[in-house]
Amino acid sequence: MGKTEIGKNLRKGSNRSFLARDFESLRTQMIQHARIFFPDKIQDFSESGFGGLMVDLAATVGDNLSFYLDHEFRELDPLLAVELDNILMHLKNSGVAAYGASPSSVDLTFYIEVPAEKTVTGYLPKRSALPVLLQGTSATSFDGISFTTLADLDFGELDINDNLICDYEVTESSTSGVPLVYKVSRKVASSSGKEETENFSIPDSHVPFRELTLSKEDISLILDVYDSSGDEYYEVTALSQDTIFKAVRNTNRTDALEVPSNIEVAPAPRRFVKTYRPTTRLTKIRFGSGDVDVLDDDIIPDPSDLSLDLYGRTYTPRFSIDPNSLLQTQTLGMSPKNTTITVRYKYGGGISHNVAKGAIVTLDDFLIDFRNSPVGTEALNVRQSITVENGTSAQGGAAAPSIEDLRVLITSARSSQSRVVTKEDLLARIFTMPSTFGRVYRASIAPNPVNSLSSILYIITKNRQDNLAIAPDTLKKNLSRYLNEFRLISDAMDVLDAQVINFGVKYGVIVAGNVNKIQIIQNINNQISNILDNRYFQIDQPIIIDDITNVIINTDYVIALTELSVLARTGNVEDRKYSDSTILIDQNTKGGIIFGPPGSIFELKFPENDIIGSAA
Repeated sequence: MGKTEIGKNLRKGSNRSFLARDFESLRTQMIQHARIFFPDKIQDFSESGFGGLMVDLAATVGDNLSFYLDHEFRELDPLLAVELDNILMHLKNSGVAAYGASPSSVDLTFYIEVPAEKTVTGYLPKRSALPVLLQGTSATSFDGISFTTLADLDFGELDINDNLICDYEVTESSTSGVPLVYKVSRKVASSSGKEETENFSIPDSHVPFRELTLSKEDISLILDVYDSSGDEYYEVTALSQDTIFKAVRNTNRTDALEVPSNIEVAPAPRRFVKTYRPTTRLTKIRFGSGDVDVLDDDIIPDPSDLSLDLYGRTYTPRFSIDPNSLLQTQTLGMSPKNTTITVRYKYGGGISHNVAKGAIVTLDDFLIDFRNSPVGTEALNVRQSITVENGTSAQGGAAAPSIEDLRVLITSARSSQSRVVTKEDLLARIFTMPSTFGRVYRASIAPNPVNSLSSILYIITKNRQDNLAIAPDTLKKNLSRYLNEFRLISDAMDVLDAQVINFGVKYGVIVAGNVNKIQIIQNINNQISNILDNRYFQIDQPIIIDDITNVIINTDYVIALTELSVLARTGNVEDRKYSDSTILIDQNTKGGIIFGPPGSIFELKFPENDIIGSAA
């Protein structure tokens, strides 16, 4: 075939547009294309003609493809997705856990009556008759909402000075005034909801990632999961997490009140994750993939189990490896088999669980333990005297969030991470450490002048009198172990105590002549005490003298400010104990701002004594 003949068989190309996406634009474009390139084949494109039928068919297919393409692309955006499964997947990928109705929480006050006994310091409640109310003791409100205690309540617990921590008062005395019976009370945290236990029979077959569906709706907390051998399965946020934080009671009496528990990083070879389905309001627990009959200490199986022996040869043929064999390792936890799984959990919640003050008065089931072997009649009388009440209203109960409510959380959750990288990450981890391991009140991070590869973490806590206090050693150890699980391997930090700088304020004012000067001084003192409260101070935050000046001169009936000074307080003054750290105020004041040394925090500890005002 010659060059001329080849050219005759080639159709001249055209610029084609792919912008048409809907039915009408696709139909118009195809008709135009057919009339230009196939004018001799078909000319009738009316709705009743064959050409119209074919064009309509092709345009309908294109329109549907365009629709589903747009739909699938929109489902990639968590804020635009409409399919429930896709929204739940976006939530999971962002680290947002779907949940149901939330329970409420409240501190319950339990009262008991115990006989009195004479001690070297006088009459006190008889210690042998003081019981322990165990965790799980339940009480019910007037409208039937059940509350369960979250910790053991020891009425006989002593502080560092061997004094009872509980509150007590005499309710019965002899004619001569000798105490006979004491009413003893203590508070304990509780949460609403009912408790349920379910048993699941697991067959003798290995199923990776075995799932169990719990029968109750709106499960708020899985208390524990055990198999018939007594092995415990721990809840984790992802099956790749092979350790958990475990609370061990702190037996060191010097700081047990501030730090009730020691933190312990424990292995969790048996673990599970919890998932909640908003449409059914049911919860599933999913176990790992490992076979409980296969013990392995490596991340992957022994390569010799997957390879072929040479048997004296210098070569080996090619072979394949079954990837499913990797699922039998313990890397993602173990899957139970040939056992019975017992799951104990709490369920229920909602706005109705926010009961009013004094609404919880009925004891359902109390678990009591007398550990000091009292007389039988005394133990019986204590049991019969137990009463309960809530001194505050319960809070925290809420209805199950809608899908739209959960969707809103995706954007903010995307920036979160399980590692400490930035300063903000570190502070967030510190302040979210469970309170049973101790509570850090303020924290600050500073570069280490000695080691450029590490940082200094200053911390301070509060004591029972609501004053700033040096953090106990147990709290520092707990914090160190807690942060160690999240820090990068190259990060290092030294945990140090922040210095507390106590101070006072002295001022003088001229007030209007027809007012009560004592009342004006009291008003000024209250306002100064408010702006200098330790709630508003951070570590390394200075004192701005103009803030104090502004409060004083803007008080009603104050004409002029004649004197204002900030005074350092340290040591013991009239039975008031101040911090041993102090500064020279004049030498540390610059431009009306008082600066403390690095890693320090100011505290107006005794405002009723340390704010001294005079009026003329």
